[in-house]
Amino acid sequence: MDYIIENANILIEKTLSQYSILIKENKIVSKQASFNRYLFMKMNAEAFVMTPTFVLLDSKLPLKATFPELRKYIMDQFLLKGCTTLLTYANISYESELKEKVKELKTALISCPIDFIIGVKIPVSVLTSSFIRKCKKEKIPAIFLEFNHPDELQRIPWGWIREAIFPYNSPLIPIISNPIKKEAKSVMSKWKETMEKNNIPSLFEEIEEHSPLAIPILNKIGLYPHKASLMNGSELSYNLYINTLEVKNVEVKDLFHYHGDRLVVTVHKGKVIRAGKEVLFKPGYGEYVKVRTPSYFSFI
Repeated sequence: MDYIIENANILIEKTLSQYSILIKENKIVSKQASFNRYLFMKMNAEAFVMTPTFVLLDSKLPLKATFPELRKYIMDQFLLKGCTTLLTYANISYESELKEKVKELKTALISCPIDFIIGVKIPVSVLTSSFIRKCKKEKIPAIFLEFNHPDELQRIPWGWIREAIFPYNSPLIPIISNPIKKEAKSVMSKWKETMEKNNIPSLFEEIEEHSPLAIPILNKIGLYPHKASLMNGSELSYNLYINTLEVKNVEVKDLFHYHGDRLVVTVHKGKVIRAGKEVLFKPGYGEYVKVRTPSYFSFI
C-alpha cells in the first residue's frame, strides 16, 4: 500500500528536521516538505519524534537459554528499545574454526525476530593475511581484534594485512582485554596511529555494547544506509517517540538511553511490531544481513 507520513519530526544523530515521507512497497521513495498534490492516504506524525530503528552490538547473547528466557532477553534488550538489527560475533581462537563457528551462530539465530549481522572476534595472534582472505570469502563485515598486551601491534605485518583486506575492506575493530584496561588510552593511541599510517579500514575506538551504533560505525561495517536510515530508497523501519519538550533538543543516543518510556511505535520493514505496550515477537521474522561492501563510504 502506498501512503504518506506527513509532518514527521525526524531525528538523525543530533539533527531534528521536519519532512513528509512518501512510502511505496514498504520503502521510502521520497522526502519533501509536503506532498499536497498526492491523493494517497496520509498519516500525520506531528505529535511524535521519528528516528530510524537502532542497531546494537551484543556479544553475550544467551543462545543456550530456554526459549522463554531468550524471548524475554530479546524483548527487553532489543524490541522494547526500538532495535530491529543486532550485531554480534563468533569467538574464533584458530583460523580453521572460522567457517564452522560462523555457521553455528547463524543457525542459532535462525529464529531471531530481528535482523542480525555476524562478525568475528579473534586474538591478535590469529590476524594473518590468510585469515583475512578467509573472512573475505565468507563475507565477514567486521573483525573484532582483542588485545592482551600493549606491544602486540608491532608484531603484525600490516602491509600484508592491507593487501589481503582489499577490496572487501572489513574494518578491524579493537577490543581492549581486562588485563590492559588501565593502559587503554595509550593502546588506542598507538592503534589509531598504526591504522592511519597503514591505511587499514578500522574503527579507532571500542564499540559500546547495547548502545545505538553511530552512522560512521554503520558506514564502516557496510550497514548504512540500508539499516538505521530514513534516506530515500531505504527500508521502512522507524521508531516514534511522544513529542515533548524533554525530547525536542536531545540526540538519538540520549533519546535511546533516557527517554525509552516515550517510545510508543516501532515499525520493522513496514510491519508494526510495537504499538504502545503491545510488542509482536515473531520468531524467524529477522533475516541474516549479508553485507556486500563494508567501508563503502569510508576511506580508512
